Amino acid sequence: MTTRHTLKFWLNDQPIELDRLPATQTLLDYLRLTQVLRGTKEGCAEGDCGACTVLVGRLEGDQLKYESVNACIRFVGSLDGCHVVTIEHLKGKNGALHPIQQAMVTHHGSQCGFCTPGFVMSLYAMWMSELEPDVATIERYLQGNLCRCTGYEPIIKAALAICEHGKLHEDYLIAEQDQIVQNLSALQNDQMLAIESEAEKLFAPATLDQFASIYARNPEATIVAGATDVGLWVTKFMRDISPVIFTSRLKDFRKIEVSDTAITVDGGASYTDMLAVIDEHLPQLSQFWRRIGGEQVRNMGTVGGNIANGSPIGDTPPPLIALGATITLRKGDERRTLELEKYFITYGKQDRVAGEIVEQIHIPLPDEDQLFACYKISKRRDEDISALCGAFSAKIDDGRISDIRIAFGGMAGTPKRASHVEAALKGAPWSERSIADAKQLFEQDFEPLSDWRASATYRMAAAQNLLERFYLEHADENAISLDDLHQAATLEALS
Repeated sequence: MTTRHTLKFWLNDQPIELDRLPATQTLLDYLRLTQVLRGTKEGCAEGDCGACTVLVGRLEGDQLKYESVNACIRFVGSLDGCHVVTIEHLKGKNGALHPIQQAMVTHHGSQCGFCTPGFVMSLYAMWMSELEPDVATIERYLQGNLCRCTGYEPIIKAALAICEHGKLHEDYLIAEQDQIVQNLSALQNDQMLAIESEAEKLFAPATLDQFASIYARNPEATIVAGATDVGLWVTKFMRDISPVIFTSRLKDFRKIEVSDTAITVDGGASYTDMLAVIDEHLPQLSQFWRRIGGEQVRNMGTVGGNIANGSPIGDTPPPLIALGATITLRKGDERRTLELEKYFITYGKQDRVAGEIVEQIHIPLPDEDQLFACYKISKRRDEDISALCGAFSAKIDDGRISDIRIAFGGMAGTPKRASHVEAALKGAPWSERSIADAKQLFEQDFEPLSDWRASATYRMAAAQNLLERFYLEHADENAISLDDLHQAATLEALS
């Protein structure tokens, strides 16, 4: 394994080479303080407001893909081989405004202007993939952008009118795509990137085997995948996370494979990478998946990272546990597989030894007759952390519950199954009475806490009501109604 010590990427139309770099250097600080590109703004420093939105382009095979990201929590160390595009690089013909900027002006989409560069960059990402977006599509791309003075209506009108002000094929990133691909292709290699100083170390392996090897040798290192969690350790808690291992160069750590019975997801696959597979094979999660963060967060965050960090309010563990998912953990060349629910031991503690990575997640596909749903409860519909998240999977045979799995996040120190509720329901009639009786057993399974997101009382009531909602949404001709139960009981008494 050969090693190089210079990080290389393109910033707008300029090549960048760095042989000295703090492991915790954010892209936002680099742009504003080092490159003096101050159109990219700092609002929240936690990936919530979108004022820092830029585009990051990377090669997928011979194709160039751009995604919007939050520069405030994206580390420079993750950019090797990429193309970073900021608001300063946008331009129209003969020095005129870019079509997106002109649309914003025409439709009065900006007042104070602080949030405007971020909105423009999010719409830029949309425009390159959705030439004629509907309002729902626009709203999805703007989930991660906050505006507190203009309001969204004129911004949506501007988004609908972009093509009135210019043609996509004339845009720089499209017209010069071949040259950009050549520039980035020249930066691709299989060398380990390592930049070390007396105080800090950062590594960016090029292959999964390199990743497993370097982490086994440096088990104290912090793994940074999407940085949607780790980024806040730096910007909010000023934590020293060195040495750091960035996974962004690992093209062989983002695979998603689908068989007749399961989906196998590499730990480095992002929420966005998963979306098409979710829509096709787990459509019950389609709306839920689009409520995980905003567009920028979904582009950066990884499923494996969401599991590895072990948060009790992580969005992906409850539905995956309800489906019976397993994970493969790897240290060096050694691997082991365990049920996802057993990975979470207690708050802040997971069944993962030092130097071990979450290599893959294996998700069983529901049977055709399997009932499955997941619900997220939060203060805001979009881009908010869950107060609680409940997932339900059930099989009904001849009007009775033959199997059921119920998992919650936000109700305990870890994602956790409702074992007493499941036991009461298994074998019971698929009926309102069964659900009403089982609801009372949630108090034996969970002792939720009160915090600023929700009170313990609210969480308990919401969890109970979600079970009822699951039943009401899936009750059909096979369900047994209360009238049927009363009639059966009456006939039994008379016999």
